[in-house]
Amino acid sequence: MRYLTPFIQKDLKKKMVFLGGPRQVGKTTLAKNLFDGHSGRYFNWDLDEDRRNILEKKWHDSDKLLVFDEIHKFPRWKNWVKGLYDTQCDRHQFLVTGSARLDVYRRGGDSLLGRYHYWRLHPFTLSETPKGVAPHDAYRRLMTVGGFPEPFLDNDETEARRWRRERFDRILKEDIRDLESIKNIQTLSLFVDALRKRVGSEIVLSNIAQDLQVSPVTLKKWLEALERMYLLFVLRPWTKNIPRSLQKPPKVYFFDSGDVIGDEGARFENLVACHLLKKLNFLEDRDGVRRELYYIRDKDGREVDFAIIEDGQLRELVEAKFADGQVSKSLTYFSERLNPSVSRQIVGSLKNPFSKGRLHVETPFMSLAELA
Repeated sequence: MRYLTPFIQKDLKKKMVFLGGPRQVGKTTLAKNLFDGHSGRYFNWDLDEDRRNILEKKWHDSDKLLVFDEIHKFPRWKNWVKGLYDTQCDRHQFLVTGSARLDVYRRGGDSLLGRYHYWRLHPFTLSETPKGVAPHDAYRRLMTVGGFPEPFLDNDETEARRWRRERFDRILKEDIRDLESIKNIQTLSLFVDALRKRVGSEIVLSNIAQDLQVSPVTLKKWLEALERMYLLFVLRPWTKNIPRSLQKPPKVYFFDSGDVIGDEGARFENLVACHLLKKLNFLEDRDGVRRELYYIRDKDGREVDFAIIEDGQLRELVEAKFADGQVSKSLTYFSERLNPSVSRQIVGSLKNPFSKGRLHVETPFMSLAELA
């Protein structure tokens, strides 16, 4: 059972549930497991027969749960779902899933506001691993094959590379085609590869644009599209109350740490970013309190990898180091001046954690293993 299952079950009793997340992260498996002996129907908009059944509303009154997957590809999906819910909510529960941000692809003039709860599903992490996988084995898998269910469970690096190539092809050649007005897929693929090599670094689109012979404006639109498709997520600089702050370019991380092209340090930083975002998304979807992830850098070059912001206020600073157990000078500097509730340095190969006041140097199996 995935970590969101009990919360979705609870919300389905009151409203529709929208479940977003990357392609192949396990949304379909989670949805089908919700049937749990009860009658229900699963429909996938990508399948011709299911698409016809959706439009003709072909299901039985006794089907308690109706699951509509990838229906956001239907141009009028929002009004269609609204009408269905308003007329049949006394007979059915409704779960809408998709591999794109369903809160963005709301096409049509009417609003679904107040009719649904939105949840975001993430890959496996140290805070959520299948039974029988020990923490240290889970960490090794996350650093080699990534956290998506199929490669994580197979635990085979060759098969994971093949799976990843096929997933990229599906997203770039099919999903992007269906939802975004992007035609130059070959150059888009080169752009994705360029981002995979720059994980954890500031992304200067004008430099990449020059290499790819496209405009920075085009790359900005592509980056936004890739973020909407849950292929990657973008962190922007947080500058409030920071002395000598400077607006800097964004950073990019991938939902699958296996997507990173680079050394163990870059992959570990991506792994930490994925864990933090999963936790913040879960808490925001559960509690309704806005939580965001940023990075910090000032004009003097001091930088902290991650800053957790809750309702506009800095709550936590996090630095990711794969092998360096020495306390980061930048983390110390910003901790003293910004006074967050806690500051952490998470070290991938650390054996003996320690603390200096409110600054904690930890292993990945400490704070990363907590979902809430």
